[in-house]
Amino acid sequence: MTADDTASAGRGKVTITEIARRAGVSVPTVSRVVNGRSDVSPRTRARVEELLREHGYRKRPATPSATRAALLDLVFNDLDSPWAVEIIRGVEEVAHAAGVGTVVSAIHGRSGDAREWMRNLRARASDGVILVTSALEPTLHEQLRILNVPLVIVDPMGSPALDTPTIGAANWSGGLAATQHLLALGHRRIGLIAGPPRLLCSRARHDGYRAALEAAGLSVDESLVVPGDFHPESGFTGCTALLGLPEPPTALFAASDQMALGAIEALRRRGLRVPEDMSVVGFDDLPEVRWSAPPLTTVRQPLADMGKLAARTVLRLARGEHPDSPRVELGTELVIRSSTAPPKGEGVSRILEDRGDAP
Repeated sequence: MTADDTASAGRGKVTITEIARRAGVSVPTVSRVVNGRSDVSPRTRARVEELLREHGYRKRPATPSATRAALLDLVFNDLDSPWAVEIIRGVEEVAHAAGVGTVVSAIHGRSGDAREWMRNLRARASDGVILVTSALEPTLHEQLRILNVPLVIVDPMGSPALDTPTIGAANWSGGLAATQHLLALGHRRIGLIAGPPRLLCSRARHDGYRAALEAAGLSVDESLVVPGDFHPESGFTGCTALLGLPEPPTALFAASDQMALGAIEALRRRGLRVPEDMSVVGFDDLPEVRWSAPPLTTVRQPLADMGKLAARTVLRLARGEHPDSPRVELGTELVIRSSTAPPKGEGVSRILEDRGDAP
């Protein structure tokens, strides 16, 4: 259903937005009634159908594009991260096999960019949107509903609408596994470079770290937790801050591979070795980390598979089908490489002190 879906009556044309207002329900509820979906209460359905009949509403006839998507919009907050490439790769594989084009956009968290993207979306009549770790203004979400453009969210920033399918990874269990691995090696002072707190995935990884420590009978030392933004620079800055503590950690869990690589560079510049002087674990398993020095122990999240599933889901929605589940979390896996080892007896602070480089 689109914004042009109107009914002609003696009083003029009426939109589904007006029908929703008069019925005292949301536009998506009216859309579900018009499309014959069952997830509407009988009382609400009767009221909406009465208004539709009263105003002579007629659903627009189906067109080929209504039964088969020809173009998908893949929208990121930004594109300056290798994990974005992995998601694009997964989406493109499914879209290409289905004969569907893909338009990739970045809105950079700016409302002006998002509104410009929406204008372009209308102009090209895209048949589905995949939104990745981005947030649209409520008015833009509403416009997607009115245009009847299917939406799937990958790694939602917050709690999405109940009727919006989401694809994510098991971030909590990934954070738990990373920290448990370091605990099993004998580390007890484990630092965390956390991701942006506005993201659900960041909070889940942080909570997994906390749960592992508490399960091991250790209290969480908040001085060992520093903020990051998933980019290498924040990993470098965060690790530098941890090295400045009177008693630095012996191991570090960075909530993204890029931050882990930034942390390793901070250690290298201080003359410290990984894992001999400090163990480092990342999160993502980007292709390049198996070639880092040393190869990085990390939590693999199936980024390409997340993209594939998001594309399959939005294509199903575009055909008028329902997803098997509105909320999907794909499993994560700890990949052990050479950046982790048992702690050395003297610790980082003693090494720095012996070199006259103590904080």
